[in-house]
Order: sequence, then structure tokens, then C-alpha cells
Amino acid sequence: MMKKFMILTTILMLVMTGMVLGQLPVSKQATLMESVSSAEVMVEATGIYNGEGKRDKQKQKDVGKNGMAGATLDAKKSAVYFVLFSGTDPLLSNADEQQKFKGHEGDFFKSANLSKYVTYEDVKVIKKVKIDGGKGLKVVKRFKVNKAQLTQDLEAKGIIAARADLADTIGNPFIMVLPAVEKGKSPIDLLRTDQSAKHAAAVIESYLTARQYDVVVPEQQESMEALNAAQLELGDREEDYSYQLALSVGSDVYIEYSGSVEDAGYGTQKYALVVRAYETTTARLLGTETGYSQGRKGELMVSIEEAMNDAIDKVLARITNYWKQDVSKGLQYKLVFNLSSEFDEDQVEEIQFAIMDAIEDMSEKSKENIVTNQTIDYLIWCDPETYDKSSKVYRSVKKYFGKEGTDGTLRKVTVNRKMVLLKIDYE
Repeated sequence: MMKKFMILTTILMLVMTGMVLGQLPVSKQATLMESVSSAEVMVEATGIYNGEGKRDKQKQKDVGKNGMAGATLDAKKSAVYFVLFSGTDPLLSNADEQQKFKGHEGDFFKSANLSKYVTYEDVKVIKKVKIDGGKGLKVVKRFKVNKAQLTQDLEAKGIIAARADLADTIGNPFIMVLPAVEKGKSPIDLLRTDQSAKHAAAVIESYLTARQYDVVVPEQQESMEALNAAQLELGDREEDYSYQLALSVGSDVYIEYSGSVEDAGYGTQKYALVVRAYETTTARLLGTETGYSQGRKGELMVSIEEAMNDAIDKVLARITNYWKQDVSKGLQYKLVFNLSSEFDEDQVEEIQFAIMDAIEDMSEKSKENIVTNQTIDYLIWCDPETYDKSSKVYRSVKKYFGKEGTDGTLRKVTVNRKMVLLKIDYE
């Protein structure tokens, strides 16, 4: 009896596995053409249909009858598969997410559900060719895939971390958008005087707000110049205003962009935009992409928007991955201490040890960037439940430092969302 039960269970599992595998695309070949909007992407996908029947003639006949519909359906599945698994920034970006997805494969590739994800099918067939001696058919078509709907369903099934859950843990990432400028020049001035730079920033900010990121608008920040000047006085830093401004307002990430007009032939021009995303506290490059518009005469603002849509979607995927990684490490803060020049060598060392002990006591992880007689620069990762505000980081450091009984007095210069700038004066 037990043996029969085990055989039936095995058969059932094989049937179920076959049903799931039957939902997956045969081709799995596709290419991203463009990001149409903050929600949709245009994908050129290949579909394959293999004729059914025991004999070659039966298969060929089946291809003639059902080949086009079957290959088109497979192309739709391939388009969805591409957004999920392929390209430079798939929705399922790590092995854990891909493993979780296996239990839900059938739900995403059922014919009935594809209409949710494939919102548009081009009537034009780019390629149609019989394969395997007429026993199969291959077609190439273009489709719009609703990436936002796919993301929503993946989150609902617990396959990828939901944005709301991430926000509850570490808060929404604050993002600032700035044009690239030469060293020593202000990106704020460029935004005020250059209409194309201002329009490009508006396109990115619209894209970000549509995806519910918190956007920091640099022109509207008060006291920015004072904060920027205070930071520039520390530690012989190079005058990279984009980095300094992002630090000043406490953004988690800042996006920098630059554009140029290129000749597209036949009297038309296309616009090229380079978009880079940086982690604010470290200035580490998170991702860079170049987007292009179609060639056209005039309509510069339309070309800028088209080129930006092409680039920003991929960069945002890198930001999301950065955000997920931060959850596992804890909330990140940048701590900079400026020591008075009145301390002697022994006193400086005593203060350095006290600061290092304080950081070790409160942080889950830390990285020592700079330690000199006048500047101590650290990155720390803290428990988000205990240190959900930079003010709590400051209070904890001050409390621990006070217990050490050094000859210095710790005072704050600037405390914002990501940056804790402190000074230590001689008593």
C-alpha cells in the first residue's frame, strides 16, 4: 500500500512539474528597446512554437494551423521572462529571489495573466520563419511590459522585498538630482540658468516621485551655503559641490547627469544623456547608464525626456539593490570629528581612542576612512530600531565620550539625516 502511495505521489509531482514547466517560454530570448515610462518598458521578444503530432507531416500541419498564435504567445512569455530574469537589471536580482519565484512560476506565465503584464502588442511582425524543416515556427515582435505591475505582484507574493517593508525598516531613501558641473562650479546655478538642465532634472524627479521615492530639491533647501561652507573647511576636501550639497541636505543617494546633442544623419539630431547614481555618504558609484533619443529635427525637450527615460530606469534598479543591501547591514551614517589644534599629541591619541571605543560600542559595523590629528572620518552601520535618527547617533556618541574623561568637549556642528558633523574643543 505504501509503495503504491509513493508511486502515485511521484507521478503527481511529475505531472505538476510538467504543468509548471509548460507555462515557461520556450524561447526566453528578448532585448530591451526602451523605457516607455516609469511603469512600462518596450521589449523585442522572440517566440518559438514546436508543432504537435507523432509524424512530421502532422507537426507541419499543426504549425500551419496554430504556429502563429503559439509562437506569439511564447514571445509574450519571453518578454515577461526577460524583465524578470535577464538584462543588466532584472527584477529578480539574486539567487534567493529566483528560488522563491520557482514556487510561483505558473502564476506569472499563465495565458490569462499575461494580459496584465503585456499591455501592448505591435501589429508588425519583425521576423517570421519556419524552423526544423517546417516542424516549428519562430516569430519576433515587440511588446510593452508593465514592469510596475510585475513588481507589485512579486512583492505581494513575498518573492521580493516590498518597498513598504523596506521603508518601515530604514525609511524611504532620500534622493537628490543634480547636473554635472566642472569642479568649483555650482550645479544650483546651472539649474537656474540652463533650461535643458532644469528640464532633465524635472524628468528624473517625476520618474522618482512616480515610484514613491523621497526627492530632495536642492534649490529649495535653506541654509545650504552655510552647511556647505562648514563641510568644506574640514580636512582639505576637494570642492566637489555635487557631493557636498548632497551631504548637506542628508540625501541617501544623489543622481548626477550630463547631456549632449549628437548628429543622427539626414539633418536630424539625437540627444545623449549620461546618468550616474552615487551613494552620498561614500560617493561610491552605484550605477551609470547612457540613454539616447530618436533622431529628430528640433524638439530638444522631447529628445531630453526620451533619452532620460532610456537611462534612468536602469539606474533606479541599482539604487533599489543598494537599498536592499543597506537593510542587511543597518542604517548608515557618516561621522566626522574635527579636533582643535590646541591638543598635544598624547591628548589627541586619548581622544581618538575614546571616539573609536564609542563607535565600536554603538555600531553593528564601521569603516575608518580618515584618522589624522585634526580629522576623524567614519562610516557606521547601526541597528535601525535603536538609531533611526541621526540625533540619536549624536546623543549616544556624546554620552559615551563624556564618560571617558578626556580633555576635550564634544559639540555638534551639523546633524542631518545621514551626516553627523562634530567638533572637539579644548576644555
